[in-house]
Amino acid sequence: MRADTGGQPMLSVRRLTQRYGTRTAIKSLDLALAAGQFTALLGPNGAGKSTLFQVLTGLFAADDGEVEVAGHSLRDHAARALRHIGVVFQQSALDLDLSVERNLLFQADLHGLPRRLAHERIQAGCARLGIEAELSRKARELSGGNRRKVELVRANLHQPALLLMDEATVGLDPKSRQDLLAALHDDVRQRGVCVLWATHWVEEAATADRVLVLHQGELMADGTPAAVTAALGGTTLEQGFIARTSGAPRAPH
Repeated sequence: MRADTGGQPMLSVRRLTQRYGTRTAIKSLDLALAAGQFTALLGPNGAGKSTLFQVLTGLFAADDGEVEVAGHSLRDHAARALRHIGVVFQQSALDLDLSVERNLLFQADLHGLPRRLAHERIQAGCARLGIEAELSRKARELSGGNRRKVELVRANLHQPALLLMDEATVGLDPKSRQDLLAALHDDVRQRGVCVLWATHWVEEAATADRVLVLHQGELMADGTPAAVTAALGGTTLEQGFIARTSGAPRAPH
């Protein structure tokens, strides 16, 4: 169910800064994402994408700046903000020795879902992604693509308004990548979900409603794929992205 933000952005980031010692990983970042929008966060390895996700999910407390989710401050009202977030991290977080169903029920319990509702959402989510036959299998027995599908079902169990996907297709075959992206675009259309999809694959960003290009912790470009292509100065999004992000790194500060 879409959160009522009274017209406010679903995700608001203002002057966000995150440092590791003398290195600044995120540098005074500003962005605002609306409900019903699929946004690709495009950046090379080391751009700061995973650091941003760790801050957005409360794993790190930002050194400076403010994050709001559905109008709730992540710093001052973390529980209220985080209840609106679903996340799939780059590294799988399934318990490989549990069945798919037990992994999903455990997540449902964490969100306080009644058991009957949990079973209904698990069945519906797995059926939509074509993995309903895998419910009794241990997670370690699944292919990489099906594990990712389980993680997407898990992230959606409490019907969050904001889905964060951090390099979610790493290691997947092309068909599994397409299936995962298609499922998320459906969520945007059908439920009005706000999706932030972090990737370094330009082709995954090309179909997004909006593209953010993050490089060395700073926002280099922001707009539709066509507008970002023009801003980067390339004839294609890929050409412009490679040209603008493949230079020698700047000294840390």
